[in-house]
Amino acid sequence: MTEEAQNTQKAVLLFNKWDPSEVVINDPGLERYVSFKTMAVPHSCGRLTQQQFTKSSMAIVERLINRLMQVEHNTGKKQLCTRIVMDAFDIIHKKTKQNPIQVLVDAVGNAGPREETVRLKYGGINVPKSVDTAPIRRVNTAMKYIATGVWKGSHKTKRPASQVLADELIAAAKGDSKCFSVGKKEEVERIAKSAR
Repeated sequence: MTEEAQNTQKAVLLFNKWDPSEVVINDPGLERYVSFKTMAVPHSCGRLTQQQFTKSSMAIVERLINRLMQVEHNTGKKQLCTRIVMDAFDIIHKKTKQNPIQVLVDAVGNAGPREETVRLKYGGINVPKSVDTAPIRRVNTAMKYIATGVWKGSHKTKRPASQVLADELIAAAKGDSKCFSVGKKEEVERIAKSAR
C-alpha cells in the first residue's frame, strides 16, 4: 500500500462526512486562529479552557457549537447544538455543493470586523477612537454575531435553528449584508470609520 493510500485511510472525517483537509483559509490574518483538528465529533471535553489563548487551537466547528450553546435556552445542551450544526452542514451541502467547513471559514472571515471603537477619557469626556481588531477577537466576534443571528432568526418562529444557521452561514460566506452577522460587522466598521 502506498503512503498516500495509508494517509487517506487514516483521515478522520468530521461527523464522518466532511474532510477538513480540503479547507483553504483565504484570510491570511486568521490562519493561526482557525483550527481544523480532525475529530469525528468535535468535543474537547474542556481541555482547552485552562489557559488564556488555547481556544485558538480548538476546532472551529467546536467553537461554533460552544457559541450556540451559550445562547438563552441552549445553555449547557451540547448534544442539541451539535445536532443543530450537523443538520445545518447537511443543508449547506445540499444548497451549495461545497464542503460546509469551507463555508463556515469563509463566513467567519466575512463576519469578523476589522476595525472597532474604544472609549478614551479626556478630562471627564468620553471620546470614541478607532482601533484595529486583533485576529483572535475577529474570530470571537464573528462567532458571536453568527450565534446571535441564529437565535434571533429561530426564536419564536417556526423555522428550525439548523435551517437558520445554514442560511446565515451561506449568506455570510457570500458577504451578503442582509444577513445579521455581516450587517452587524458593517455597522461596527461604519461607526469605527466615523471615529477615525
